[in-house]
Amino acid sequence: MEAINKEILIEGVDPRELYGAQDAYLELMRELSPKVKIVARGSALKALGAKRDVESFERKMNSLVEYYQKYGHISREVVTQAFSTGLSDCAEPVSDKDTIVFGNNGNIIRARTVNQRRLVELYEKNDLLFAVGPAGSGKTYTAIALAVKALREREVRRVILTRPAVEAGEKLGFLPGDMKEKLDPYLQPLYDALNDMIPAAKLQKYLEDGTVQIAPLAYMRGRTLDNAFVILDEAQNTTRSQIKMFLTRMGRNAKFIVTGDVTQIDLPRKSDSGLTRAMDTLRGIDGIGMVEFDKRDIVRHPLVKYIVEAFDKRAAMEESAQRETPIVRMPKDRKE
Repeated sequence: MEAINKEILIEGVDPRELYGAQDAYLELMRELSPKVKIVARGSALKALGAKRDVESFERKMNSLVEYYQKYGHISREVVTQAFSTGLSDCAEPVSDKDTIVFGNNGNIIRARTVNQRRLVELYEKNDLLFAVGPAGSGKTYTAIALAVKALREREVRRVILTRPAVEAGEKLGFLPGDMKEKLDPYLQPLYDALNDMIPAAKLQKYLEDGTVQIAPLAYMRGRTLDNAFVILDEAQNTTRSQIKMFLTRMGRNAKFIVTGDVTQIDLPRKSDSGLTRAMDTLRGIDGIGMVEFDKRDIVRHPLVKYIVEAFDKRAAMEESAQRETPIVRMPKDRKE
């Protein structure tokens, strides 16, 4: 049988994502394709073997790349499926159902990962959602896209975005200006997301007439939020009493989404955070949905995923070392 040596270019995917940490996924591909010799050099793969086997390997690789472009992650299970039963049902072009809203300049804002899609699906069935996970997983951006969609489709009359005004290593008191000017930079990530989805002039009008409100969490006290889509961002920095206060603001025809990352608590004592306590308390209640994002959902620069993994690994090592450190007790003075 004719043997060929074919170069396959990997486009639209960071090779490190496709090959896995220390080439773990690449080794798995070799195990699952024993009739093909595979040599990887960055974004180029060379496959040597019988023509039929090399072409089959190329098709499987292409389906794997399409899967990553759709869902934003690769796993051992996905690689195994791609090289055994196939990913034909998962590797179809992104469908219209993935689209959440059309942003500025025709930009299509869609659910890009499995958990982002799960958040969108649970939104249809629940009035209160918790979305927790690492930085860059798109939880807040997806939540804001859902809010803009609800506003455009007149499901709600206003969108309210809020954050606890906890200083992440910086003192607000030293910043210039009045309270709004001090807080606006802290709330800038919320403005950035809105600027992607609503034209500047219309967003300014919405901010002026109160259709869109961005405010620190303290401003929510005493309010009843009817006909509103409300997002609490950075909820890991709320205390137990604050998150209870926020959740009890829910009025008629309201949608609430709470987002946060429990690994980035900026409170003086991490144990004071109310986010995990609230989720544990409310889990299982009908009408409340919960989505836990992970490193596979990170959609920022590919390095962000490795940064998160490195910090998580370091934290686990330090915690393990603390548990293993023996406690040395000084002997008590003996009486003569």
